[in-house]
Amino acid sequence: MGAQREPSTYERQLVALGRVLQSLREAESAEQLVEIALGYLQSEFSYALTWIGLYDRVEHRLIGQGGSTPTGDLSFLKQRLVLNPGDLLEQVVIQQRLVGVPDLREEPRAGEWRKAAQTFNIQGTIIFPIRYKEQCFGVTLLGSTLWGVSPHSEEKARLSMVLGELGAALYQADVEQQRQQTKRPDEPLLTLLAQLRSFTSLGQRLAAIAQQTQAFVQSDRTNIYWFEPERRYFWRRIGTRDSIETPGINVQEVNSFYQALAADQLVSIGEAHSSLKADITGRLMQQLGARSLLAAPILFQNELLGFLAVEGTEPRIWSEEEKSYVRGAAQLVALTAPLEAMEENIQRAKQDQLLTAEIARAIYSDDDWRNTLNHCALELCSRLRAERFLVLLYDQDLERFEICYQSQPNSRRPIASFLEGLNQVDWQMLERSTEAVGVENLEDDLKLMAWREVFLDLGVQSLLVCSTAINHPLEGLVVIGHEATRTWNRSERDLLRIVSQQIGLILHQWQLQRQTDQQQKTYQTIQWGLTTMQQTHDLELLERSAMEHISQVLQVPLATLITWQPGRKTARIVAPVITKSQFALNADVQISVYTDTLIQWALHNDDLLTLSVDDLAVETRQWLSGSGIGQILAMTLRTAPDHEPTGIVLVADHRDRYWGERQLNALGTLVSQLAWSRRYVTLTEMLSARKATLEQLNWYKQHRLEEMYRTLNVAVRRLNELGQHKESAASMRYQQILRHLGGLLTAMSPVLKLEAWQFRHEIETAPLVSLLKRSLERVDGLVKQRQIWTQVHNDANLSIEGDIPKIELVLCELLTVACHRSPPNSRLDIWCRPLDHRWLEISITDNGVIESRLLEELQSGRSIDLLTPSMLNHPPGLHLAICKSLMQQINGEFNLYRLDDGRILSRLIVPIAPTIPAPPTRIQIEEVRDRDLSSSQPM
Repeated sequence: MGAQREPSTYERQLVALGRVLQSLREAESAEQLVEIALGYLQSEFSYALTWIGLYDRVEHRLIGQGGSTPTGDLSFLKQRLVLNPGDLLEQVVIQQRLVGVPDLREEPRAGEWRKAAQTFNIQGTIIFPIRYKEQCFGVTLLGSTLWGVSPHSEEKARLSMVLGELGAALYQADVEQQRQQTKRPDEPLLTLLAQLRSFTSLGQRLAAIAQQTQAFVQSDRTNIYWFEPERRYFWRRIGTRDSIETPGINVQEVNSFYQALAADQLVSIGEAHSSLKADITGRLMQQLGARSLLAAPILFQNELLGFLAVEGTEPRIWSEEEKSYVRGAAQLVALTAPLEAMEENIQRAKQDQLLTAEIARAIYSDDDWRNTLNHCALELCSRLRAERFLVLLYDQDLERFEICYQSQPNSRRPIASFLEGLNQVDWQMLERSTEAVGVENLEDDLKLMAWREVFLDLGVQSLLVCSTAINHPLEGLVVIGHEATRTWNRSERDLLRIVSQQIGLILHQWQLQRQTDQQQKTYQTIQWGLTTMQQTHDLELLERSAMEHISQVLQVPLATLITWQPGRKTARIVAPVITKSQFALNADVQISVYTDTLIQWALHNDDLLTLSVDDLAVETRQWLSGSGIGQILAMTLRTAPDHEPTGIVLVADHRDRYWGERQLNALGTLVSQLAWSRRYVTLTEMLSARKATLEQLNWYKQHRLEEMYRTLNVAVRRLNELGQHKESAASMRYQQILRHLGGLLTAMSPVLKLEAWQFRHEIETAPLVSLLKRSLERVDGLVKQRQIWTQVHNDANLSIEGDIPKIELVLCELLTVACHRSPPNSRLDIWCRPLDHRWLEISITDNGVIESRLLEELQSGRSIDLLTPSMLNHPPGLHLAICKSLMQQINGEFNLYRLDDGRILSRLIVPIAPTIPAPPTRIQIEEVRDRDLSSSQPM
């Protein structure tokens, strides 16, 4: 074999690099890793100075691990160098990049190393970061006595590989160290759970839990505090040997600490951190005599039994593992604590069962619900050691709680008759809760804020409240009040829940009975009012009675009626019922129907109008002037849709008044009945007055006609006697006058005898010419007075048939009305034209002026609403309407038209006397009416 070749420098470097990398992988501690790296740097590189410093993240500094110097003095290399902003070493640590310095002695950012470089005469320097996964673990500093020394590329490569492997190894060592230092709470808790099974008493179990907790957390002391619910304070039940005696922790002083524990929250107070407010933290730590605290609640079935406290005399940071262990240990206490009180709880449960059974028997056996509630209050307050017992019923109309029953000691004041409604949050809390809701301290708790002041004024500090219908809409509540702050445990909440459901049966039945009684009372009041209104025939008495009934049913201090006549512009206040002076009205003010906003709003509203006094205009407040008026109801007096409203009913009360649905329905019924009754009475009074007037007028005219008949009869006899002694010519003249007067007397005789109180129709015939002549003679004076030119157009020589006197009166009336409306010096034409062999048309045309409303009403007839103003209520409309009605009764027809050229046409249709008399029929006249009117118009 040939001689072995000496390895080259490059090969030796690779071998050394491989060895050092392998050594770094096999090292087990950070000290070994640093020692291996320094050995490699000193042996493989010719640098006068080598140094490695590891980075402390918490203190932000470099801890020297050693190296080599030109003088052999290694004391500086072990120092701890604090990194300041702007330092060269901090730049390497932060940026994790290589930095070269030509002369370290002159580098102002080198800090302590500048002085060291001057001591060791180090110039050219290279600083490498030791990094892995973007995390810096330290730096390596290589220095030379020469200026500006820089490593070659292959040196940089070897340094990068060695220092990179060093960073990876330091990372693994750090992970392993953290894993070894991490506390695992599960194993100690399992060990503790196994130990607890061997103990027979609760005290032994609590002592073991406290000792093991202190051993795991390594705190100064560990205590278990127990909660006293009635006196509301924590007292130290057990602790480790180093624990100090405390007088107890009052919940009132550290309320937020108590609230956090009750909400199952861990309370942590350590260095620069606290889960409580500063003032509460200071007060709590002062009572405990500690500077750091870890407190876990001891909760069983959502009931706070106490807390486990780990206390330290110095500030410290609590790890998550320590928090988890303490919470788990507190839960072990919660599981073991109820075993001690199990017998007591069983006995209390039996007593509560007997109590609820006794209350149930009382509910179903006693007809007097108040005696039953007295019994419930006595037993329940005794069991719960409370002073007050209340049963509340929610009033949906008034949106508040009515106190149906309350019990308190004789020396205590009762609560007012109602409690205000709750806000939305409290309402939903009580409605959705499946158990009784406790308020431990009314002054600090945010629940039931609407009742806080009421109960605090009575000395009540804590409440226990439960719905009487769980899992149903809120209907009633049972409230227990205590005069000291306290906590309500589960057994107490369960007892009230059971009793509340039983009381709910009484409450529901009582509410139904009360509603029935109220409805019956309202019905009887309405029925009495309706009957009274129906039996009242005096308008003023009707209005007064109706307003009194409305005021009584609605229980309002003001009820009045605002009325006006149809077509009038002003209204007046009628029958005001005022029970309080603050609701007075100014009855002397004339109210404008068309401009008053309240009246207009009521007229345009088909239903009940609800207003606030702030909505009223200044004009309305001039008559609705009461200072106490706040809420107003107004409703129009309406009957049929075709009837014009003639008034509104108005009631008023204070601002806070709530109108119940039953009251509003009752008001609508009474107002509707009042509208019809008032219309009936008004029409009755109007028609009765008209009937009386007509009877008087008819009696007067009848007696005047009788007197005229008697006087004419005497005069005729005397003339007859005188005529026998006169000359023959004069005698003939007298005879003519006598025959004329005799004819008048003959015509008046049947009127006086047969038509004193009703019409009697007689069928007669008369020549048309004679009828026209007599009619014109009767209006001759009026025609001459107004200088009207008249002309008769008649080519027919015929007679008419019917009630001739009445037809003549109608024709005379039409001529009179036409003359009155015709302007002076105008023309009046009378046209006569047979329509067929049975009917004759007599038309009168004039150039007068007539109101269109009169033509419409005469054509369509009177309005359905008899109270509405009409043109047919007074002349000439009244006379024309009588003519139209009279012509229909005697089988004729009368119509009034306005022609296209502006003339007025008065058209009469009368029967023609037949050759063989035959009375006309209604069917025949209807055929004439259907003909085209234009064919009968005169030219």
